[in-house]
Amino acid sequence: MIRIMIVDDHKMFREGLTKLIEFDEEIKVVEEADDGLDCINKLRSAKPDMILLDINMSDMDGIETLKELNHRKHRPKVIMLTVHNEIEYLIKVLDLGVEGYILKDSSSKELIRAIRFVYNGERFIQPSLIPLLNSKLIARDMDREKMDSLTNREMEILKLVALGHFNKDIASILSITERTVKNNLTSVFQKIDCADRTQAAIFCIRNGVVSVHE
Repeated sequence: MIRIMIVDDHKMFREGLTKLIEFDEEIKVVEEADDGLDCINKLRSAKPDMILLDINMSDMDGIETLKELNHRKHRPKVIMLTVHNEIEYLIKVLDLGVEGYILKDSSSKELIRAIRFVYNGERFIQPSLIPLLNSKLIARDMDREKMDSLTNREMEILKLVALGHFNKDIASILSITERTVKNNLTSVFQKIDCADRTQAAIFCIRNGVVSVHE
């Protein structure tokens, strides 16, 4: 018997989902929770094999819940149930170790298939998202190679450029000459395939070198 906990802030959705997946006699919904905190509180008593976890919840969303679950020594396997088909969401939860990702508009047959895949130790990703995921991962690997080619000094200068500093400011901050800054920037732009400071800033934000809040 596969023991399931459903975590979603819509009661009607939880009830409907329970009826759908329990058509399979080998799957049992042992607990429901309406947000991440409720999930964490009920986890010990419920002892599920797997959690079907919504990403968007008001108090403690799915991503924060997954992070909290990852602190536990033996966490249940997790399938994200979501309306989001944006690859950024998928990559974020994959980086956090999620075992499954399926869209809410999928059929019950597809969901049960995902549950069985994950229960048997395989990872399940919504098939329609796999081509986009592969393209994104290839691009990310290429960006990582570009960043790895930068020297420590070039990375320092690139980050300061992304934060909006001009050459004169950068020279002052790093105690180097403007000419050195300019020469390093020429090298940086070549290595990361950027034509100007704006593209360099976008590259940095995309790869987490700086955030939009810095």
